[in-house]
Amino acid sequence: MQPSHTPNDASHQGNSAPLKRAMSTRHLVMISLGGAIGTGLFLGSGEVIAQTGPVGAIFSYLLGGLIAYAVMLCLGELAVHMPESGSFGSYAQKFIGPGTGYTITWLYWLTWTATLGTEFTAAALLMQEWFPQISVWIWTIAFAAIVFGLNMTSTKLFAESEFWLSLVKVVTVIVFIILGLLAIFGILSFQGHSSAPLFSNLTAQGWFPQGLFPIFATMLIVNFAFSGTELIGVAAGETEDPAKNVPKAINAAIWRLLIFFVGTIVVISALLPHQMAGLNAEGVSSSPFVTVFTYIGIPYSEDIIRFVIITALLSAANSGLYAASRMMWSLSDKKQLPAVFSTVNHRGIPFVAIIVTMFGALPGLLSEQFAPETIFKNLLGIAAFTMVIVWMSICLSQFNFRRQWYKAGHTAKELGFAAPLFPIVPILGFVFCLITGISMATDPEMLPGFIGCLIFIAGCYLSYYIFYRKQN
Repeated sequence: MQPSHTPNDASHQGNSAPLKRAMSTRHLVMISLGGAIGTGLFLGSGEVIAQTGPVGAIFSYLLGGLIAYAVMLCLGELAVHMPESGSFGSYAQKFIGPGTGYTITWLYWLTWTATLGTEFTAAALLMQEWFPQISVWIWTIAFAAIVFGLNMTSTKLFAESEFWLSLVKVVTVIVFIILGLLAIFGILSFQGHSSAPLFSNLTAQGWFPQGLFPIFATMLIVNFAFSGTELIGVAAGETEDPAKNVPKAINAAIWRLLIFFVGTIVVISALLPHQMAGLNAEGVSSSPFVTVFTYIGIPYSEDIIRFVIITALLSAANSGLYAASRMMWSLSDKKQLPAVFSTVNHRGIPFVAIIVTMFGALPGLLSEQFAPETIFKNLLGIAAFTMVIVWMSICLSQFNFRRQWYKAGHTAKELGFAAPLFPIVPILGFVFCLITGISMATDPEMLPGFIGCLIFIAGCYLSYYIFYRKQN
């Protein structure tokens, strides 16, 4: 029988040292924004508008924000009560079941490992537009090396690099929204419009040109756009004063994301016919951001946005490698992976876990030989679906935790941070995530990824019950 691992056990040594508490609220908020503002916003937003129409897209992102907020409130309560690196897996293990905890940890590892592939592939394809003679895989390796280097130095440097990489994206989105609004109200001229376009485009082809179904069909892309906010929970174990910093970071991150996402959708939808917003034959680079900036008349807008999207992708990969490696560390720390994975260097970095996770970027290298679009969409689907399962586990963990808390005679007031409206918040979060996950099965392009994820989940449970059940 293994000794139980107490929450936030600073004296627990892993194999050589505990992870270090080096992050502040500023770092947490930016890591969360950095995880979320990536492919989902710069490349996925156009796809959602093209499929649902402008009003449908706004509705989709508002609904996505609401789901994300419900999940983050649940996570906030758990993370303040038990700040741990590898958080969701630990919560699921404790409040759902050990097999589920093990599976959730692996799924979150898969989420970010698959995402690494999409981020590196997309960044490499963008670089190839500048340097067509240089192969995609050379860029993929170069970007992988940069992100690997940032993660291997120290938690403080990782957090600081993520802060500045995220700032580039955040500033771009704010400038995009401000210039877009100036164009909408006719203060700036916009190509193809002699007078202010205002918001007539939003309903030019009816409120929901494709009907209501696409709103639910695109929820997976939308949820994926908000994924990354839960990084706050992973980082809680390496945060100074989590009881104060975690709730502050959750509220700040969610409201900023809602404003950024919905503001972006409104600007794109008001200025471009919705059919123009999606990814067209030119591939991953045809971002609606480029079209809008070009039409406003900003010189080199394509180059500027390409640079910003590359930093956005690298920042999301930076966060992803951090999150996935902490999941491996957590599994090893619980004796569910060989001890070597929780080995940390003198700077408190779980370097073996980082090295192994980097191999998850390998699918990105296949993109040149095979269809980049197909690989991109399938990896995106796998990452989004596994993320939805993780979010469901967070809601269920909080639901079970609170019921146990009440049974033990405690009240909500005794918690450092209590999610409001219990049990409505966890139930709503869980049900909406479930609907989103099922929607993936209705998309024929995402079906292989969906089936692959189900096989992976079955494999995790099976390996847990074969190898680790006896030891626990």
